[in-house]
Amino acid sequence: MDKDAGALPPKHQFSEWYNDILWRAEIMDVRYPVKGLYVWYPYGFAVRKHVYQRLRDLLDRDHEEALFPLLIPEQEFMKEAEHIKGFGGEVYWVTHGGTAPLDVKLALRPTSETAIYPIYALWVRSHADLPIRIYQIVNTFRHETKQTRPMIRAREITSFMESHTVHETWKDAESQVESEIALTREFYESLCIPIIISKRPDWDKFPGADYTIAVDAIMPNGKTLQIGTVHHLGNHFSKTFEIRYEDINGEQQYAQQTCYGISERSIAALISLHGDDTGLVLPPAVAPVQVVIVPITIGKRHEDVIASAQSLEQELRNAGFRVRLDTREMRPGAKYYWWELRGVPLRLELGPRDIDGGTVMAVRRTGGKVALGRVDIKAGVSRVLAEIADAMRVKAEEHTKGRLCIVDTIGALTSALNEGNVAVVHWCNERACGDAIEDKTNASVLGTDVRSVYVPATEGACIICGKPGKATLVGRAY
Repeated sequence: MDKDAGALPPKHQFSEWYNDILWRAEIMDVRYPVKGLYVWYPYGFAVRKHVYQRLRDLLDRDHEEALFPLLIPEQEFMKEAEHIKGFGGEVYWVTHGGTAPLDVKLALRPTSETAIYPIYALWVRSHADLPIRIYQIVNTFRHETKQTRPMIRAREITSFMESHTVHETWKDAESQVESEIALTREFYESLCIPIIISKRPDWDKFPGADYTIAVDAIMPNGKTLQIGTVHHLGNHFSKTFEIRYEDINGEQQYAQQTCYGISERSIAALISLHGDDTGLVLPPAVAPVQVVIVPITIGKRHEDVIASAQSLEQELRNAGFRVRLDTREMRPGAKYYWWELRGVPLRLELGPRDIDGGTVMAVRRTGGKVALGRVDIKAGVSRVLAEIADAMRVKAEEHTKGRLCIVDTIGALTSALNEGNVAVVHWCNERACGDAIEDKTNASVLGTDVRSVYVPATEGACIICGKPGKATLVGRAY
């Protein structure tokens, strides 16, 4: 595929734009010969590395990173009936070692509860062993039968962060849920992604959980993308896997647990919310290249400009910026297009006039340019990168607010959804009314107890039965 052939589709043609930008900007190659499996280009993998480093830095405050096996013995996987019911149709099974049938089938993890919890049963003996807070970042496999899409709906989730914690009491586990919600807010704030947090209805919670808190982003086409979940598991799994501890009184108690996940959907949201008709727009915090220097070489000053650009590159690198000097034999305009497509937040242009004037021309990927003094370039670049992040955050917030509609009739709800919005209705929390909402609108009841500055926490008459209800999100989801 010729990445430079033709322009990107306009972003309002979101599906085509998303597919094109992944290979043009060298994020993912979709040509791997197994449906739903994709290859990270080096540049895309660098984006992934910086995104997940942000997540690691946050988790490492009170979690520890570990690694559990990919293969789960059938007898362990089958212990938890409700869990199996939730994933049964999606599991890949290994049945042979070489040409010989295995005595015990092995599941490729769709998620790791049944791999981790038998080991937790060995590790936990006393209340002194608690809490346990462990996470891993691994690949998981699910045989998706819907239309696959890179990072959004894949058969190999290549970058799944799953945290699994163990606690003495239900309240302790609830506090952990709240801590992980706060961590998620901080993570997405650094990516300039507005999120909406809500409690999933019981029929859509994680199999085996007491309750599920989900994190959604509103994509450019108005669909919601679930980009994180936190589950309070109670003692459901601890009873199955015999995770017990001796309390301070010498009594045996079943532990209380949580699990928490964020996948590469976080990167799908990053690309989708911030990109534009020209290409990627990456937040400075996670851009593989934060600053690109493009020397403008003219006539006899060629060597002078290159030397000044090399000095600028080294100074910024020493100051901790991820910087690239582009000295390729290309026209400056072609270089601009190249780096804009790849979402580099800041371009510095340096020519003879800039050198003579003691300035550097700074061009923001979010629009606009400003001359920076060469003497205190570190402070100038820091300030402009912060302005870029602020502009990205404001634009994404405006998009999110603009896609939310408060409605009070089924007709208005259907219209809002058909126009590419996410709706807020009042719902009584009864399954029959939830089913009616979904059946009448071909949409999903996403959740109640909504935590978002964009959604008022109001109460009112259920949109179906008229009984008292709470503000509830309804949307069409990936």
